[in-house]
Amino acid sequence: MTRPRSTIAVSVLLIATALLLLNCRSGSQHIAPSNELTVAAAADLTPAFEELGRMFEDRYKIKVTYTFGSTGMLAQQIENGAPVDIFAAANVSYVEQLESKGLIVPGSKAIYARGRITLWVPRESSIKVQDIKELTADEVKRIAIANPDHAPYGIAAREAFESAGIWSTVQPKLVYAENIRQTLQYAQTGNVEVAIVALSLSKQSDGRWTLIPEELHKPLNQALGIIKGTKNESGARQFSDFIRGPEGRAVLSKYGFEFPSN
Repeated sequence: MTRPRSTIAVSVLLIATALLLLNCRSGSQHIAPSNELTVAAAADLTPAFEELGRMFEDRYKIKVTYTFGSTGMLAQQIENGAPVDIFAAANVSYVEQLESKGLIVPGSKAIYARGRITLWVPRESSIKVQDIKELTADEVKRIAIANPDHAPYGIAAREAFESAGIWSTVQPKLVYAENIRQTLQYAQTGNVEVAIVALSLSKQSDGRWTLIPEELHKPLNQALGIIKGTKNESGARQFSDFIRGPEGRAVLSKYGFEFPSN
């Protein structure tokens, strides 16, 4: 039996409408920004960025996933194609290196804080170290620092030793950690007597610590940049603005970060 032309026309119209809706949906999924961000961040940022991440998610409904580690190692992973949206380094030079290789979105590099280093010992330790030159004492047999080959806080520790004129004496005592969090763990577990630790981690620890004078090392100006090829550049820019805005600075300040005057 032959179907009425009106029925055929309606069927064709319904099929065409369905195909049009399907194409619109698939197209919108293709162009819609992701509701997630992956942030590669220096280990000293762990407590501050975890708190800021929760605040950011509540505000913008964008999920933030962190990879914390040594700045140099994270930069290498990004160069090798790691899927990262934002790189928050422990100093500006590693961001500049990625920028020179065309891996940072132009204009997105920005300094967000300045870090400090401390002399750290367990609370129950009998060793009292309040000056960097006291690390030359015989009772201090092992000192943990982050590996200066790829960790900015380790570079600052080495610079402080050199400025204080004690590098040749303390070098045989040094134990190198992969990042600044591991440096603290070495001292917490008794593998070393003293550690050179980020102030941001010292403030959250159950230990005794003393600030190392800032003039003994180059400023730890910490910078971030948005990675070229991110699938959520708008969200990444929101995160960068949030970290560097009033709320972000308040949290960073709470964890001991300072801010360059310029």
